[in-house]
Amino acid sequence: MRDLYQRLSLPPTASPENIRRAIYACPNRALQQDADAVLGVAEHREDYDTLHATVSDIGQLRARLGLSHGAHWQGSVANDFTYPPDAAVGQHEALIGRVSDAAMRYNRWQRLRGPWLAAVAVAAAVSVGFAAGLALCLRLSGA
Repeated sequence: MRDLYQRLSLPPTASPENIRRAIYACPNRALQQDADAVLGVAEHREDYDTLHATVSDIGQLRARLGLSHGAHWQGSVANDFTYPPDAAVGQHEALIGRVSDAAMRYNRWQRLRGPWLAAVAVAAAVSVGFAAGLALCLRLSGA
């Protein structure tokens, strides 16, 4: 499907008068006939506008997914609704990034937890032993 608005350099909100002028100024005879048959009749234009919006949405979705036509399709009628791939990060990629970051932090904590836990246990045992020894010394010296 051709994007008649793009081919005639018109916005989809163009007035009927602007469309007539663009059709008249178009050098391509086949495009003139197609545009006149589709955009020149109000009922046909309404149907075309509905289809145009749907196909534009599909083209934008394809761009968001990074899909584009192969080299053999470039410049053809099938390429009218193909947009350049979108560089924006999708929600899926952002979510995967956050989960990966959380997993990395958790794994780092798990790796460090063992040595720190052992160090804390040894320090607690030494502190309890020291406190017990000090208490015993104070009791023996006070008795």
